[in-house]
Amino acid sequence: MKQGDNSTRRVTILGSTGSIGRSTVDLIAREPERFPVEALTAQRNVALLAEQALALNAKLAVIGDDSLLPELRQRLAGSGIETAGGSRAITEAAARPAEWVMAAIVGAAGLEPTLAAVRRGAIVALANKETLVCAGALVIREAALHGATILPVDSEHNAIFQVFDFDAAEKIDRVILTASGGPFRTLSLGEMREVTPAQAIAHPVWSMGAKISVDSATLMNKGLELIEASFLFPVPEERIEILIHPQSVIHSLVSYVDGSVLAQLGTPDMRTPIAVTLAWPGRMPTPAARLDLAAIAKLTFEVPDSARFPAINLARQALQTGGAAPTILNAANEVAVDAFLNGRIGFLDITRIVEQTLARVPSGALDSLDAVRMADGDARRYAAHLIDPAGDDRVVQMQTRGRGRA
Repeated sequence: MKQGDNSTRRVTILGSTGSIGRSTVDLIAREPERFPVEALTAQRNVALLAEQALALNAKLAVIGDDSLLPELRQRLAGSGIETAGGSRAITEAAARPAEWVMAAIVGAAGLEPTLAAVRRGAIVALANKETLVCAGALVIREAALHGATILPVDSEHNAIFQVFDFDAAEKIDRVILTASGGPFRTLSLGEMREVTPAQAIAHPVWSMGAKISVDSATLMNKGLELIEASFLFPVPEERIEILIHPQSVIHSLVSYVDGSVLAQLGTPDMRTPIAVTLAWPGRMPTPAARLDLAAIAKLTFEVPDSARFPAINLARQALQTGGAAPTILNAANEVAVDAFLNGRIGFLDITRIVEQTLARVPSGALDSLDAVRMADGDARRYAAHLIDPAGDDRVVQMQTRGRGRA
């Protein structure tokens, strides 16, 4: 599909009711004849899922919480749209015949459906960074084996993708991921200790879900993106840098050996990177606001403060350790963020729990999906134990006993 090409591309959206999913639906609804919809999936938002399925005339709608399947069937009665429920049904939806699959299920839950699309040889628009964080080597290997194409949707990785010369990767000096800095960029540690979940999810630039917004506030999202970038682009970890850029206009940069630095700029609207992947290798119009640099007038940059935001160094540590360490990092972070959002721990406890879990849960090799599941489960149990020390930790001890570090 080249620029100006009106040929069709059948699509599936995994996580259609989340922020990325809704932006994807918005683009597809503007050209429905060009992008017929095979399947839409959501976890619990049954009303919006049904509305989207009807608007886009999807062949299949899947609700992850199967207790809501009767309601989904009722809402879609007489439409001719197939319905299904449960996590297995989501994975089966990913395996259906669609040329392009948006992988936008948040967290480790998105791994198996994404792998199903990869193993079918689809073009996978990857908005779920945890898939590569948890099982990057496995996913990249399966993509090569089955002829799948992975296109990054995260604004930072998508920006790199647009200016990265894959035919001359040896001429690239470094990759620079930019970060807005989140809502607490200028707060002291003492002030950060008192922040609330409501404050943490109020991102100053982007509109995102609660979990991703908290990751942005701790800068763990940049740590996860660092790991993801190491799998997406042939650049070693020590040559991937992170730079705070509060205006979120420059989405990332690539520096070449001749001193040239190429950057992708744009207004902070996820419909732009989604469109890049949806129309790839061509381009398509979007309703995103056009960039007015004269109105912005000033772009600023700063180095992340590792004392106030240790998450980036934890991610580097996990990447350097290798094996299951990134999986452990991600699992512990998901548990800790959930506990913070539910008022069980403080904001600064998130990275403390991740650090202690990385130190205690062994990091074995990841050579299968079962190994990923085991490492993920071990990390979640240990992180949960740190949050609730009164709990029974014998399961954690049994699960982690005897497994050496990679």
